[in-house]
Amino acid sequence: MKSLKIIFMGTPEFAVPSLKALVEAGKNVVAVITAPDKPKGRGQKLAFSPVKEYAVSQELPVLQPTNLKNPAFLEELRSYEADLQVVVAFRMLPEAVWDMPKEGTFNLHASLLPQYRGAAPINWAIINGEKETGATTFMLKHEIDTGSVMYQIKEPIHPEDNVGTVYERLMNNGAQLVVKTVDKIESGQYDLVPQNEDQELKHAPKIFKETCEIDWNKTSEAIHNLVRGLSPYPAAWTHLKDKSLKIYQTEIIDKALAAGTVDSDGKTYLHYGTADGALSILDLQLQGKKRMKVTDFLRGYKFN
Repeated sequence: MKSLKIIFMGTPEFAVPSLKALVEAGKNVVAVITAPDKPKGRGQKLAFSPVKEYAVSQELPVLQPTNLKNPAFLEELRSYEADLQVVVAFRMLPEAVWDMPKEGTFNLHASLLPQYRGAAPINWAIINGEKETGATTFMLKHEIDTGSVMYQIKEPIHPEDNVGTVYERLMNNGAQLVVKTVDKIESGQYDLVPQNEDQELKHAPKIFKETCEIDWNKTSEAIHNLVRGLSPYPAAWTHLKDKSLKIYQTEIIDKALAAGTVDSDGKTYLHYGTADGALSILDLQLQGKKRMKVTDFLRGYKFN
């Protein structure tokens, strides 16, 4: 089995376990490409991306291009003479980048492709009430998330899961899938399976603030899944009087309440009416306040 020279591309926390798993498996990672440092916090000091933090701790060369088509960057990238590029949670690559290594470039995507192509696959799988999702490694080509599939793992979505818990499991299990994929490419024994488009495809577009606003005219289950699919970040939201209210956890209850109507005893419960019943709000954050359990919130909130 030959050892391939690998360039790793990624930026957020989700990509770190994959890079770490490659390093700990003894893979020859010759450089890491990540986003430029960004101002953070009150002092607006420049902060490293999570991937850069790990790469620096391992003394790996780090490239932070602002423009992936810049000739100087492409020349520097070419100088590493990488055999393979591995992409986890990075931005769209131009062909000049993904087509550079002789073994190609593969990506880890947090869904069972071809389902949930797009920027927010874990969110949309939960919002749509799926009972299962997964992760896929696939070879990059022109159209986003459409390349031939290499390997997949399945991950159950439990009733108590939210995007945070599923993200955590896919982040770690996906890292092992990345190592397996590199192993197979190094051995030269792997198949490329074209994505099956002869089925109804569900998409995972980027999530905006309006995506997160709760429509109380929908069913309890649909709203409950929206909350799960956006918790803990960016969080579903609604209004309570004249302030916005982020909602992190709900419970479907058997109660007849007109859609959008708020009911509370001011001490133990806060209920919102839906199209077919009601939801009990368990964990929330009122505009200008910190996140808290509903009982703590009601202790300090006056409805009159």
